[in-house]
Amino acid sequence: MPVEIRPLSVLDKAQWQDLWTAYLGFYGTNVSAEIYETTFDRLLGDDPRDFSCLVAVANDQLVGLTHYLFHRHAWKTEDVCYLQDLYATPETRGTGVGRALIEAVYAAADQHGTSSVYWLTQSDNTNARQLYDRIGELTPFLKYQRAAT
Repeated sequence: MPVEIRPLSVLDKAQWQDLWTAYLGFYGTNVSAEIYETTFDRLLGDDPRDFSCLVAVANDQLVGLTHYLFHRHAWKTEDVCYLQDLYATPETRGTGVGRALIEAVYAAADQHGTSSVYWLTQSDNTNARQLYDRIGELTPFLKYQRAAT
C-alpha cells in the first residue's frame, strides 16, 4: 500500500480528530473538546514551542499520525525532539506506516539540526515495541510523574 507522509493541513481536522481519539482510546484516556481545538490549532500554528504533526495518507484517507516537539536540553547545545504520539490505524499496522512516520520525524529532526529523537510507550505495548526495537534503542530510564494531590 503506497503511503504519503505529509504535514497536517486544516482540511484534515475531522480525520485527525478520529485518529487522535482512537490513539487516546488505545491508552484508556480521552480529552475535552477544548483540548481537541487547542491542540489542532497549535499543530497548525507557527510557534516553535508547539508540537508539529505529520500524517500518513493512503487512498486519500489519513491512516496514521505523529505529534512531535523540539525542545532544549540541559546536557546539549542543540534541541532534542520528543515524539509524543504515534498512531497507525489497526488495518495498516505491520505495513510500514509507523516506520514511515518515525523516519519522517527523524528527517525533521535532522533538518532541525538534531539527531536526538526520543519517545515513550507502555511496557506492555508489545506490537509497537517490535517496531521500536528495530528502529530505535531502548534506554534504561523509567518515567515518573507528580503524584495526584
